[in-house]
Amino acid sequence: MSTSDDIRRVARELLEKGEVARIYGYAEGRRGQVRPFIARTPAEAERLLFDRRCVHNLALYLLDLKAEGAEAPRVGVVMKPCDARALNVLVLEHQLDRAQVHVIGVPCNGVEGKRACGTCPDRTPPTYDTLVGEVPTEEPGQAAEDELARLLALPPEERRRFWAEQFARCIRCYACRQVCPMCYCEVCIAEKLDPPWESIAIAPSENEFYHVLRGYHLIGRCIECGECERVCPMGIPVFLYQRYLAEEVRRTFDFRPGMDAETLAPFMTFRKEELEG
Repeated sequence: MSTSDDIRRVARELLEKGEVARIYGYAEGRRGQVRPFIARTPAEAERLLFDRRCVHNLALYLLDLKAEGAEAPRVGVVMKPCDARALNVLVLEHQLDRAQVHVIGVPCNGVEGKRACGTCPDRTPPTYDTLVGEVPTEEPGQAAEDELARLLALPPEERRRFWAEQFARCIRCYACRQVCPMCYCEVCIAEKLDPPWESIAIAPSENEFYHVLRGYHLIGRCIECGECERVCPMGIPVFLYQRYLAEEVRRTFDFRPGMDAETLAPFMTFRKEELEG
């Protein structure tokens, strides 16, 4: 039985028993692509699938539960390791109630077209209620790590020039922000007019300020799913920038966000002894 068959079976049972009102997953699109899909009936659950085309981070759609408030039902969701890490961060930051979500965990060895998959060490979701499919044994690739290493090996002025050229191409469409499960602020600081933290003008200096601001907002919170880079219409290596910051957090604090829903990120805590010595 395939992973897709297992997902359909579990989803069908959850819906038939009334344990969830709907299930967020993936289904075939009209042009041969895979798209996010919501199954509300056992019959619709038969459309669910999982393969290397399932690139979307479905944790993003769970933010709808907060918007529904007290009327929000319990739901099911199909989750890869990075998606489940996002869920844990959202639970930790009080954006979701874990009891509201039945996680159908799927082992993953990477999906199509994502730099982030090249160095991801996770094969099994860190949290799930039902695990389906077989855990792959292949080791992750090294392309993304090598690319970061090559960039860091450059002199500071060359790295500065590289990012200046990348950010200069930004059209400020905010697709990177909209697709990120961690960017859930109702009003983004990049668009606040009172006080005006930054101009909305599409200019190199403002573009750079936006990306640096967003990068630091995600320090200790980015779960490295790579969705930001996937949706960028200008091909800016957004994930490469985020991965550098994530690596700094990992090296300095031995911390990877989203591995559980209890451990606070380093920048969300304060201990008096940190000031000593």
